[in-house]
Amino acid sequence: MTDDIFVGGGGPDYGTQQHLSLKYANRHGLVAGATGTGKTVTLQILAEGFSAAGVPVFLSDVKGDLSGLAKPGSETHKLHQAFTERAAKIGFDDYSYAAFPVIFWDIFGDQGHPVRTTVSEMGPLLLARLLDLTEAQEGILNIAFRLSDEEGLPLLDLKDLQALLVWTGENAKELSLRYGNVSTASIGAIQRRLLVLENQGGTGLFGEPALALSDLMRTATDGRGQINILAADKLMASPALYATFLLWLLSELFEELPEVGDPDKPKLVFFFDEAHLLFDDAPKALVDKVEQVARLIRSKGVGVYFITQNPADVPDDILGQLGNRIQHALRAFTAKDRKELRMAAQTYRENPAFDTEAAIREVGVGEAVTSMLQKKGVPGIVERTLIRPPSSQLGPVTAAERANLVATSPLQAAYTNAIDRQSAYEILQARAEDAAKEAEKAEAAAEEASAAEREFNAGRRYSGTGVPRSTSRRSTRQPDTLGSAVATAVLKELKGTTGRRIVRGILGGLFRGR
Repeated sequence: MTDDIFVGGGGPDYGTQQHLSLKYANRHGLVAGATGTGKTVTLQILAEGFSAAGVPVFLSDVKGDLSGLAKPGSETHKLHQAFTERAAKIGFDDYSYAAFPVIFWDIFGDQGHPVRTTVSEMGPLLLARLLDLTEAQEGILNIAFRLSDEEGLPLLDLKDLQALLVWTGENAKELSLRYGNVSTASIGAIQRRLLVLENQGGTGLFGEPALALSDLMRTATDGRGQINILAADKLMASPALYATFLLWLLSELFEELPEVGDPDKPKLVFFFDEAHLLFDDAPKALVDKVEQVARLIRSKGVGVYFITQNPADVPDDILGQLGNRIQHALRAFTAKDRKELRMAAQTYRENPAFDTEAAIREVGVGEAVTSMLQKKGVPGIVERTLIRPPSSQLGPVTAAERANLVATSPLQAAYTNAIDRQSAYEILQARAEDAAKEAEKAEAAAEEASAAEREFNAGRRYSGTGVPRSTSRRSTRQPDTLGSAVATAVLKELKGTTGRRIVRGILGGLFRGR
């Protein structure tokens, strides 16, 4: 184990070797650069370095390339010669090929262990962001979560939330008196958004067994940190789902992990690829939450590294907290691009040996402008750096190799089979069935009473004398009293569908108070 991670070096035309100190690795970082400039390889070598130092890693594999971390590089690879030459040039003396301990995860369950959380754990704020709800609709969602707590209705999967929203709509008049207007139109809009989420495959995210954070923070038997790879190639088709899931995971780490101050090395490093998806069109409340988490989570021993094409994709308040920076090339084709390039250069501690803005524009593939935190957390002078070659395979493993790694994973048994225990959907369904049975009993009792009354009225009473026959055609029915008329009207009402609605309404009021 070492105290730092070797990032890259120089040679005659470059600066000194660059090392990422583990002591300051939890002060977050940024990997930026245009498409095709080498961000993925940089992410790969950082994951290798943290794992070798015994630090678990969580990262998303947007292109499918990072699965190669599970397999050593090969001398038959077309870049083998270039890798060995670069290693010698930058002073990477102990460069060799190696595989790393990898666990594959997948929200859809196709390319790794299923990743699940419950609706309750996601919470109304993130769920509203995921569904892109209006303020009024988010208010309805908050009411639903409050009712879940008050009525003892666990929200585990989407059908639980859908059932609770239906129940909320049916009782909208009563609930409006307690919580403000409960609009059935807003409930319908939320239900439609949930349907869209289902069609996008989001159903698999919600349920049990929920992801245990401890399973992301494991180490292998040899002491190396586990690298958790989330398959995100399909997930990127639903960018809101991708961003919301990663933000949820980050907030869960923030909530559950204890304070550790400034550890010698992080407890976990979290890489957020395609970070712009988190902030695009995000409401201020959500951005404020991300800023709060980023600012405070380092004291929990978690380092967060944002990977994006341009530093401008990250809000300034968050960007200012990213101390370790690796900037690949930025292209300036427009006035806006040039302005953003200039701003990116101004965030570095200047090096008198070269112009930072020009260097960011000129570095080639596999090169970067870097600045790492040094003693006491002081930013290092910016350097032009050749990024070291990866020790693991460059490019993805085969589908068969991935499937074998998933099947032999120590977490296979824990997450493969979903659990559907009793929750809001089942409880509300049982209540509705009980109410229907009670309504049927009431209707049957009413019918029986009505039949008895008809039989009584149709019978003859014996008076001890003969009953004279009438030759007239007038009715023999006794005149109705006021009481019998009311009883007859109520019984007729109970026999109809309106009566059943009344009974269900009464029973619903009773069981809602339990």
